[in-house]
Amino acid sequence: MARASRTRFAVCIDNSGYPASLELHKIYRVLPDKQAEEDGDIRIVDESGEDYLFEADRFLPVHLSPKTVRVLNRSFARFVAVSNRGPG
Repeated sequence: MARASRTRFAVCIDNSGYPASLELHKIYRVLPDKQAEEDGDIRIVDESGEDYLFEADRFLPVHLSPKTVRVLNRSFARFVAVSNRGPG
């Protein structure tokens, strides 16, 4: 359970300049990246499972219940597993 509580999420509030990459009001998974944070950036995971750096002020942190985080983590893991299988 401790792992789930460390998972962070953020909602996109500004996709200007990146309309194909960022969806307004979408919740993204955030990966820890101290260097990015020191530089004012945030590392997010998109629907492909890839992570990218964006300016942190494009996002607001979202505080979710531990149960919601667990459900999102399981859903994300299933999605990545299916995506990595390739065409079937």
